[in-house]
Amino acid sequence: MSPRNTTRRSVHGAVAVAASLVVMAGTAWACPGPDAHPTPARAAPQPLGVHADHVRRDVGKTSPQVSEAVKGVKLVGTAPGAKSATSLVFMDYGEGARKRTVLFASGGYGLQAFDITADPTHPKLVGQFDLPGFWEGEDTDADHKRKIIYLSRDPRAFGGNTSTGESGVYVIDVSKPETMKQLAYQVLPAGHTTSCVNDCQYLWTGGPAKAAGMPADWGGRPVWVTDVRDPRRPKVFKTPIDTGRNDGKTDYTHDIQIDSSGVAWASGRGGVRGYYTSGLHFDPVKKRFRRATAFDPVPYAGGGIDEATTNSSFMHNSYRAVGRTRDQAADPRKWGDGQILYITEETFNDGCAGDGLLVIASLKGSYGGEGWRSTPQKPFRLQTLSTWGAAGKEGSRPDSDDCSAHYFAVRDGVLAQSFYSQGTRFLDVSDPTNPRQVAYFRPDDALSWAPYWHGNYVYVADHTRGIDVLQPTLR
Repeated sequence: MSPRNTTRRSVHGAVAVAASLVVMAGTAWACPGPDAHPTPARAAPQPLGVHADHVRRDVGKTSPQVSEAVKGVKLVGTAPGAKSATSLVFMDYGEGARKRTVLFASGGYGLQAFDITADPTHPKLVGQFDLPGFWEGEDTDADHKRKIIYLSRDPRAFGGNTSTGESGVYVIDVSKPETMKQLAYQVLPAGHTTSCVNDCQYLWTGGPAKAAGMPADWGGRPVWVTDVRDPRRPKVFKTPIDTGRNDGKTDYTHDIQIDSSGVAWASGRGGVRGYYTSGLHFDPVKKRFRRATAFDPVPYAGGGIDEATTNSSFMHNSYRAVGRTRDQAADPRKWGDGQILYITEETFNDGCAGDGLLVIASLKGSYGGEGWRSTPQKPFRLQTLSTWGAAGKEGSRPDSDDCSAHYFAVRDGVLAQSFYSQGTRFLDVSDPTNPRQVAYFRPDDALSWAPYWHGNYVYVADHTRGIDVLQPTLR
């Protein structure tokens, strides 16, 4: 989102291009001290609403002709001080009667800590790590054992741009939420999202569009791996992974989700592909058994999405119900354990009907490395079981062109998904061929980025409203 101009902490560091060259050479790059922030590489600010290399319209617009629409949920609390929130993390401290739960919100301000122990419907601000003008901490990840949060810095942060802006990751000690401290800052060639892999011993960082100086035939940034076993001294691996993801072309890897079996699912332009990151597995591409690591993963399954069923090839994030989470989505007895992917397609075309959808696809036929051998001449595509979009649906704003799907969360067969100005939608996905809307929360000023099931509530990170706390009443 658009950067702010105020600053409350001193900043230190190196310029973007030189730092990126150092990292590309395989050398770790850190800030001078644990409380220092890197110097923002200043450039012309990008327009409000740029995300995933698309420009959104109607950002935060309200209309006197359109009132809010709410069904099946109840607004029970807010944290308006978290405006520009993009992502939430829930972290527990202590056990038993002394257990404490803190909600961390990342956004254009940096990182905020809210205590929700006493009253989960009214988050109480208890700490803040200030990074005014930050972009953007999307899908912020955390090491719950070591009490560390990883904030991904997109090159558009602090007025930068995708061509020359600096990208990287902040390593934040949140063992004391009231006094969060920076352990390290690592410059990286990528920085749109950062995800924990192998119990947060490693990070996978991807996106956005490619920087100046990257290979001409790339369509976007793949994934760089960072060793954070020593969080004060991150080490970046020189060679990126998840390359060749778009019919053989290296392209934009947007985000990573880890399923309950440990498979890492990489979404981006060209589809969704899953990797083993530990253990001995058969590699269907190299056709031999080998040991998977975070920096040399073994292909598992996945591939491109049938373009005839979607409005683009840009897949934003995904979810696979498997193992201990097998009962969270479709009935595994009918549809198989871990055989289905739930995927966000994020795109902004002319008109609401052309925007990104929820896509539900089958993994059948993709376990032989097909997604890694796909070419424009012989493309491989997953079978789409169904799609769902907010355009024209009950509760939707008819005056908005801002209808793309964004992050979602699944519990007990219900998928809660953000649709930007179309708010948060609740879909029954127990039948993956026929997702049905069962509830919605769409304030007139909604700019919903991500919902989270926690306890009896759904917490929504909304870029204009802050944090909304919803109580489902659909059952």
